[in-house]
Order: sequence, then C-alpha cells, then structure tokens
Amino acid sequence: MKTDMALFEQYEIRRVYDEDSETWWFSVVDIVQVLTLQPDYQTARNYWKVLKNRLTKEGSQSVTNCNRLKLTGPDGKNYLTDVATAETLLRLVQSVPSPKAEPIKLWLAKVGYERMQEMADPARSLDRARETWKKHGRSEKWIQQRMTGQETRNKLTDYWANHDIKQGEEFAILTNIIHQEWAEVSVKEHKAMKGLKNHNLRDHMSEAELIFTALAELSTRQIAENMNATGMNENTSAAKKGGGIAKRAREDLENKTGKKVVSASNYLPRTARKLVKKTKIAKKKAIKKKNK
Repeated sequence: MKTDMALFEQYEIRRVYDEDSETWWFSVVDIVQVLTLQPDYQTARNYWKVLKNRLTKEGSQSVTNCNRLKLTGPDGKNYLTDVATAETLLRLVQSVPSPKAEPIKLWLAKVGYERMQEMADPARSLDRARETWKKHGRSEKWIQQRMTGQETRNKLTDYWANHDIKQGEEFAILTNIIHQEWAEVSVKEHKAMKGLKNHNLRDHMSEAELIFTALAELSTRQIAENMNATGMNENTSAAKKGGGIAKRAREDLENKTGKKVVSASNYLPRTARKLVKKTKIAKKKAIKKKNK
C-alpha cells in the first residue's frame, strides 16, 4: 500500500492507496476536520468519536464500512486510524452539517480520477503538486526548491529502506535527529513555532529553511553511503554528522546577515492563522488560571 497526503484547501488529508483493489482509503478524522472547520486535530478526533458512536447506534452501514490502517499522526508516530473509501465518505459527509460538504464531495470524486491519470503518467503528480502550490501563493523559486528538496529526501529514505531502517517510526526518529541538529529545534517544536498541527512542515518552510533541510539530508546520505551505514546506530551517527554540516552553514549565514533562518512564518490562510492565534491565547490563559 502507498501512503501519502492530499491537499484540500489548507487541509492535508492522509490517504492510503491499495494497489490490489485500486482504491484510495482516506483518514476519516482528516475529512471530519475539514467539515467542522476545526484547526485542532484532537477536537476533530473527539467529534468523530461521538459521531461514530451515534451512527453505530443507528445501525449505519457507513461506520461498518470503515477500516483501520496505520497512518502517521501529528507527532510523527504511526497509529491505527479509521479510514474509509470515497464512496463511504460521501455518505458520512451527509451526517455533518457543514458549508464544506459540497466542496469535499466534489474533491473526493476528483481524486480517484487523478490517481488513474498518475498511474498512467507519473509526471502528472508532480505537475499537480506544482499547481497546488501555485494556488496557495508559492513562488516559482519556492516551488523549485520544494521539489528539489523532496527529491533529496526520497534518495535518503531509499537508502534507509535498503539499510535496515524501518519505514514509519525509525524514519521519523532519524528525520528528527537531522532536524534537531541543523535547526536546533525538533520537528515538533518547529511546527509549534509556526502554529502548525497536522500540516506538512516542509510546505510551510521558507526558501532558506528548505535549502538547509535539503543540505542536511544530502550530507546525511552521502556520509551514510561513504561509511555504508546499516541499522539505527550507524545511521544515527550519519544523521548527526549530516545535520551538523548544515548547522555550521546556517550559523555562518546568520552571522553574516544578522537574520535567523528558523522562523515562525508559515503559509496558512489568514483565517487559519487567526484560529491558531486564538487557540494559543486560550491555552496561555488556561495555564495562567491553573497556576494561580
């Protein structure tokens, strides 16, 4: 099965493609998050739990048709997650009053057709990604750097997969080590800095952040190849060294420009930014109240 992300407006929808049945399975919580216009993943998850229980009591076939597959959560770890086909989700959408109901229905119908096109011509997926980023206001320069960075990332993960690194948790651990080394913040901390939840961090990086991420991952792969790193211990060592190279380059640039590379800037729509800001303010107030 092939796992990836699909974009619906500013939301990222996790999905898994079953090659045998030629079927997309979508994360139900991610769809519910869109329908409820909820920026907080946990709140959307709780909404789905309540809705799922109600539909189960009503004997809804939609819940019966849901499956459970391991998907990467907001913390980078894999969890068993409720997934459903586009057909099942089209019925579930009717149970959630939302202004996004019709747009999400059209989107679900469209993604199946796009997958068939991409199987016939893989270059279409790159073209679609480019068009999506354009619609979200990214510059040609940013898009080129994002795609170059993804190619660098793919070469690194291919190396890991062939040298006794397990896809999922071990990939996430090594990725975080590289990021912590070059940026001096973890992936989770960097996402929090930018006000991101279940968004892809790289889609909200500045051009400089993308370049240093790519440098760190390129350096890691070349060091790993040179030492024929195999397994977690040896690849952890390569990850720290590769990240360290990018860190020194970042510090040198910051010293010369007086500007920090790692930033809180993001590409969230204005409405989403307001919601994130309100959430942060509410959390701060709750902490102050608790400490009184």
